[in-house]
Amino acid sequence: MMDRAVVEGSALAALALGCLLLWLRSRRGARAESDGGYPIREGLVLELGRLRSELLRWLTTTNHREIGILYIVFGTVAGLWGGVDAMMLRTELLTPPADVWTPETYNALFTQHGLTMLIFFVLPVFFGIGNYVLPLLIGAEDMAFPRVNAIGFWLLPPALLLARMGLLVQVSGQVLSLVFPEDAIRFFLTLREVSVGWTLYAPLSVQQPNPQIDLLLLGLHLSGVATTVGAINFIATVVYERAEDVGWANLDIFTWNMLVTSTLALFAFPLLGSAIVMLLLDRNFGTAFFAVEGGGPILWQHLFWFWGHPEVYILFLPATGLLSTILPKFVGRRLFGFRFVVYSTLGLGVMSFGVWAHHMFTSAVDPRVKASFMAVSIAIAVPSAIKIFNWITTMWEGDIRLTAPLVLCVGGIGTFIVGGVTGVFLAVVPIDILYHGTYYVVGHFHLIVVGIIPFLMIAASYYWYPLLTGRWYDKRL
Repeated sequence: MMDRAVVEGSALAALALGCLLLWLRSRRGARAESDGGYPIREGLVLELGRLRSELLRWLTTTNHREIGILYIVFGTVAGLWGGVDAMMLRTELLTPPADVWTPETYNALFTQHGLTMLIFFVLPVFFGIGNYVLPLLIGAEDMAFPRVNAIGFWLLPPALLLARMGLLVQVSGQVLSLVFPEDAIRFFLTLREVSVGWTLYAPLSVQQPNPQIDLLLLGLHLSGVATTVGAINFIATVVYERAEDVGWANLDIFTWNMLVTSTLALFAFPLLGSAIVMLLLDRNFGTAFFAVEGGGPILWQHLFWFWGHPEVYILFLPATGLLSTILPKFVGRRLFGFRFVVYSTLGLGVMSFGVWAHHMFTSAVDPRVKASFMAVSIAIAVPSAIKIFNWITTMWEGDIRLTAPLVLCVGGIGTFIVGGVTGVFLAVVPIDILYHGTYYVVGHFHLIVVGIIPFLMIAASYYWYPLLTGRWYDKRL
């Protein structure tokens, strides 16, 4: 068996070293001197005092563009961390006889990969893009509450550290054990990564003694506070900070999507926070919110998925907003059916709170309740189909230029169609009972979250690269 902490720590260290080498290379001039060396670009040599002042400026900034960059950088780092978890999972699944990780390590990878990617990768990146471009799109000088905006971001790094403390402490303990006796570093050997699954289902999450579960819950709670603060800021900015000539009738499609996304986050994340507090009370103070005797595990499933399914649309809607913004620019046409795309976004937002129990069709839920959730789960495919129809119609007979952003948009549409069609089957109770807990569900979900979402992140980075850097990207890339 391989040591997960050593492998993951080494992979992250290699990534950090690679980024450092790329940064150092970017600081060097392109032309070699006569002695074979390379000159440092003029003006890029930072004195220690200037470096300190630059660091202080970034730590205390309230500028929406700089906070947007911080969000994007943080989300990218978290995404790389969660991606390492995913690659380690795949090594175990490479061949049936593979026996790389222990069962507990595999479960820990599964748990941390899911939570890291959903909460600390996708959402911060989209919040970063929104922070950077949304005020520019609506003619606002900055976000409505700049200081609150900064606080919302700076809550995320400690939240990620709390959530991943088990791995950090485990790696530190293995290093310190080379120098200190085991009794002196007992704390570093106590914590270990959470292995109860990313859904944190009770009663396992209540009964497992690992103290890292408490730290993970605190980290998730802190991230929920950060997301709620950011959502309030986006809503206030769109409602109150628009320029005088920007009314509701001519609001751009990306802003509409960010507004609906923020509204979903405002209602979903406080409920998750309440459920987390109840779970912490059960673990540490002997309460019985999720006790098996009273049907509590089902209560946790209801609370978790009432947050969990809107969370999917919180991640998905910004990507559709980016697609609806970028696609028309490279086909020479306006977005077809703009008003219906907005209506479909609003419909997805409302209906996302009425489908959570389709994750619980194998649980002890009344069959009549299952039937009603099945109907709504099938119906929610209609707004998504409207979006796909309008995207395809926008391209119809357009002046298509196959630039990098457009290729990524088309790829996002394709994966979304396949992911959406496979999801309709899971909305039907008898079929879901057969497929529940299988890799069909994993495949359906990842066709969405590893399809349209990262495709549109990359498309947006190409599309707004000149805005972010003041330079045009190399088309060969």
